[in-house]
Amino acid sequence: MEAKRFRRAAAFVFLAVLLCLLLFLNLTTGSIRVPLEEILSVFRGAGEESTAWNIIRAIRLPRLAAAALLGGALALSGFLLQTFFSNPIAGPFVLGISSGAKLAVALTMIGCLGGGISVSSGMMILAAFFGALLVMGVILLVSGRVRNMSVLVVCGVMVGYICSAVTEFAVTFADDANIVNLHNWSMGSFSGISGGNLRWIAAVSLSGLAAAFLLSKPMEAWQLGEGYARSLGVNVRKFRAELILLSSLLSAAVTAFAGPVSFVGIAVPHLMKRLFGTAKPMVMVPACFLGGADFCLFCDLLARTMFAPTELSISSVTAVFGAPVVIWMLLKRNR
Repeated sequence: MEAKRFRRAAAFVFLAVLLCLLLFLNLTTGSIRVPLEEILSVFRGAGEESTAWNIIRAIRLPRLAAAALLGGALALSGFLLQTFFSNPIAGPFVLGISSGAKLAVALTMIGCLGGGISVSSGMMILAAFFGALLVMGVILLVSGRVRNMSVLVVCGVMVGYICSAVTEFAVTFADDANIVNLHNWSMGSFSGISGGNLRWIAAVSLSGLAAAFLLSKPMEAWQLGEGYARSLGVNVRKFRAELILLSSLLSAAVTAFAGPVSFVGIAVPHLMKRLFGTAKPMVMVPACFLGGADFCLFCDLLARTMFAPTELSISSVTAVFGAPVVIWMLLKRNR
């Protein structure tokens, strides 16, 4: 027992130290390198409207905060979906939930911008939430008809492809220049996050984290089977609805502001289970949030700096690191 506690404490310390290191690297590194002395002067309030001030306060701080919060939300959403379906490869991107949210946001922006209506952050989250719930409903209908979870995953992938195809069709034939720029967003990116967007991101992500904590005990019972959860007094119907709404809201927030980000929701929960040596929700909820923040900060750092000043889409980088984890996991389960 003491060894397990020490391992978990050491793992949390490792994730926290890694988070601090990645935050520092994301602040100082980029196409324009800002020395540490100038960064400290910016935080002290000196040099307002200087180049360093604009780079740190207006660009890098909102971006790294968004990457950390949205990465944590996406990894947590993946863990909730894996718990709900009892399947280690269930995730927002694989099941098509992110693609459904992307389609709803794209259609909302095309309709609003085409009519001269400005799109608020709250409107984007609501649209993404509606799209995510719609696809989640389709997946639940399919899950009631099939026993094989691999068939469910394939159906989710197909639904995701359909949603992505409709999105690309709508964006391709859009006339307005602002709407055409949706193509860059649809590839996934943490750039362009404003202070107003960041407040919405923090509110949704941290509220989702708190709600997942409150569901930790019912989730632990659910992991042992629906019958066992019922015997412990868990209201299964209410719990299922809460889990679906929470996972959809978290993935919708990510898609609304950063576009679809692949493999984070699958790879990070699995890596955290290996690191902590447990699947208990009380441990995994904060572990997945911290791990997702670290993973997305690392991938965003590479996306910005690897071929600077050219920037890669975040999904391209997360796929490079996340896909091998999923392949290794599937091969191990098959053995």
